[in-house]
Amino acid sequence: MLTSSKVIITNNSKVYEKYKGKYEIVFLEDRSYIDVLEKTRDYLHLGYKLLTHPMAGSLKPNQTPYKTVVAEKKFGKADYESIMLIENSLQAAEKFLRFKQTPKWNDKILNDFKTVDLSFIENVVKNPVFKIM
Repeated sequence: MLTSSKVIITNNSKVYEKYKGKYEIVFLEDRSYIDVLEKTRDYLHLGYKLLTHPMAGSLKPNQTPYKTVVAEKKFGKADYESIMLIENSLQAAEKFLRFKQTPKWNDKILNDFKTVDLSFIENVVKNPVFKIM
């Protein structure tokens, strides 16, 4: 039984496969980078706080289709800083995608992007400060 107050929101099947059953995970299969940010925003409005930066990493939204974000349930009011950060991240992502759409990558490159996204989250989850359960 999962008892964590943290949630992983992702469209990356590698993240989903690695952490399903271990952590609360929202898998947005076949959904976009923007969809992940929007779903994260929904959680923030329910009282969650960002634990990872929505635009973490060196890959831009018009380079990779994959994104994973971690948030934690906080009791009380919505976290204003998290909401502002997700809104700014959404604006930045939309701006990048207006300028240039994500290419239609082949399967090998897509797999590489999944691996990079997974590595970001692995580094967060293995941190002793990150006590998810």
